Amino acid sequence: SRDLCAPGLPSPGRQASGGESWYLALLGLAEHFRTSSPPKVRLCVHCLQAVLPRKPPARMEARTHLQLGSVLYHHTRNGDQARGHLEKAWLISQQIPQFEDVKFEAASLLSELYCQENSVDAAKPLLRKAIQISQQTPYWHCRLLFQLAQLHTLEKDLVSACDLLGVGAEYARVVGSEYTRALFLLSKGMLLLMERKLQEVHPLLTLCGQIVENWQGNPIQKESLRVFFLVLQVTHYLDAGQVKSVKPCLKQLQQCIQTISTLHDDEILPSNPADLFHWLPKEHMCVLVYLVTVMHSMQAGYLEKAQKYTDKALMQLEKLKMLDCSPILSSFQVILLEHIIMCRLVTGHKATALQEISQVCQLCQQSPRLFSNHAAQLHTLLGLYCISVNCMDNAEAQFTTALRLTTHQELWAFIVTNLASVYIREGNRHQELYSLLERINPDHNFPVRRFLRETLKMSNAEDLNRLTACSLVLLGHIFYVLGNHRESNNMVVPAMQLASKIPDMSVQLWSSALLRDLNKACGNAMDAHEAAQMHQNFSQQLLQDHIEACSLPEHNLITWTDGPPPVQFQAQNGPTTSLASLL
Repeated sequence: SRDLCAPGLPSPGRQASGGESWYLALLGLAEHFRTSSPPKVRLCVHCLQAVLPRKPPARMEARTHLQLGSVLYHHTRNGDQARGHLEKAWLISQQIPQFEDVKFEAASLLSELYCQENSVDAAKPLLRKAIQISQQTPYWHCRLLFQLAQLHTLEKDLVSACDLLGVGAEYARVVGSEYTRALFLLSKGMLLLMERKLQEVHPLLTLCGQIVENWQGNPIQKESLRVFFLVLQVTHYLDAGQVKSVKPCLKQLQQCIQTISTLHDDEILPSNPADLFHWLPKEHMCVLVYLVTVMHSMQAGYLEKAQKYTDKALMQLEKLKMLDCSPILSSFQVILLEHIIMCRLVTGHKATALQEISQVCQLCQQSPRLFSNHAAQLHTLLGLYCISVNCMDNAEAQFTTALRLTTHQELWAFIVTNLASVYIREGNRHQELYSLLERINPDHNFPVRRFLRETLKMSNAEDLNRLTACSLVLLGHIFYVLGNHRESNNMVVPAMQLASKIPDMSVQLWSSALLRDLNKACGNAMDAHEAAQMHQNFSQQLLQDHIEACSLPEHNLITWTDGPPPVQFQAQNGPTTSLASLL
C-alpha cells in the first residue's frame, strides 16, 4: 500500500519550517499507526483527521483527504466516508497546478470505489475527465486508460475496451514507450480473442511478436511480455483445437517461465515514466503457465499429466493466497478446478468430482463477480455429473439453467450437445432431440459415418486422443450393428488401447462390452471371457464410485438451479439413482 509520506511532501527526516512541523508530526504518527502490525487504523485516521480543522493550505488539505480516503477505502468498510474524502481530494486538487500525483490517484481510487458500489455511471465520466487532463503525465495517462478499459471489459463492452487500448498503444508509441505499447496491444489481442475476431488477432499478434523481440530493456519485463504473448498464442491454438500444432509454442512458454524464475528483480526504475507497469507478478505467471498446460493436457487426452500440473498449480495457489488477496488467484483456482472436475468425470472418479464442484461453489460464494463469470460453467459441470450418475431429469435442468446463463458460443454448443445426449439416453424425447439438432446444425442430413470418419481424420491429425477414442468406439458399434464384425474389431481394439492410455472409463466400459459381444459372435470364447471380465471390473469400479458419490451430502447440489450456490448440504441416506443404463 501507498506511503503516507508521498512525493512532494517534506518527509519527517527533512528540515521543516515551523508552520509545517505540526503537520509532519501528525503525518509521521499516522504512518506509524498504519504500518503497525496489525495496522492501528482508527488511530491513523484520528491523526489525519486532526490535520483538517487547522485550515491547512490547499495542497496539504487535498493530500490529507486523499490519505484519509485511501486508508478508509483499503482498511475499513466505511465506504461513505472514504468516498467523501476522495471526492474532496479530487475537487481541490484540480484547482492546484503541478499536483498530478494527488489529482490522478484520487481519480483512480474514487472510480474504483464507485465501481465497488455499483456506480459505474459515476466512474466512467470521472475516468474520462482524468484521462483528458493527464496527457502531459505519461504514467497516469496510461494507467487511467488501462483502468477505464478494464471497467468496460467487466461490463462486457469489449468494443469500447479495445478502442481505449488502441488509443493507449498509440499514445505509448508517441511518448517512446515500446514496452507499454506492447502491453496495450497484447491486452487488446486478449479481448479480440474473447470476441472471436480472429481476422484482427493474427496481424496484431504478429506486430506484438516483433515489438517484444525488438525491445531491449529490463530482462524480467521483456520475459513477462514474452509470456503474455505466448499465453495468447497458446490459447488461440487451443481454441481452434490445434493441440498438436501448439506444442512448440507451449514448450517456448514453459522455457520462458523457467527463465523468469531465475532472474532477480532489480529495483532500478525505468527512465521513461510510461514504462512503470508490470503485467503480472512472477508467481502469478507461473500459475498461469501451469493452467494453460492443464488446458492442453485435457484437450490432448493426457489426463494424468493434467492432474499432475493441476496439483502443482493448486498447491502454489494455496501458498500465494495466504499472502495475496488478488481476485485473479481465485479465478485461476476456479478454472483449474473446472478442468480437473471434467478430468475426474472422465476417469470415473465422480465422488471426488462432486467434492471439487462443491469447492467451486464455495469460491463463488465469496465473490459475486466470480459467480457471475462462472455460473454457467458450474451448472454445466453439475449437468455432466448428473449424466454420470444417471440422474437425467436433473441433468436436463442443469443444462437448461446453464444455457440461460451463457452467451459464450463454444460453451453454448458444448451444453446443447450434452443436452442432446440426455434426450438420446432417455429414448422418448425424439421431438426435443430433433429441435435441438436443428439448432446445433440445421443441415444434418449427411451420413453419420461420413461425419465420424471426418472427425477421426481431424482428431488424429491433432492428437485429440479422447475424440479419437470416442469416434473409434462409435464407428465400431455401428459396424457391429451392421454385422461387419471385422471392421468393427478394427475400430474397437485401438479404441480400447487409447481409452486405457487416457484413461477414459466410459469408453473402456463401452469398448469392453463391444469386444465381449464381438468375440462371442465370432466364436472366440477365450477372448469373449477376457473381455467380459474386463467389463465386469470396470462396471464394479463405476458402481462403487456411483454409490459413494450419491451418498455424499454434496449430491444435493443436483437440485440447485436458481440463485447463488447453496451454503450447506444435508446428508442423504444412500444412493437414489440407478447405474443400470451405464452397464
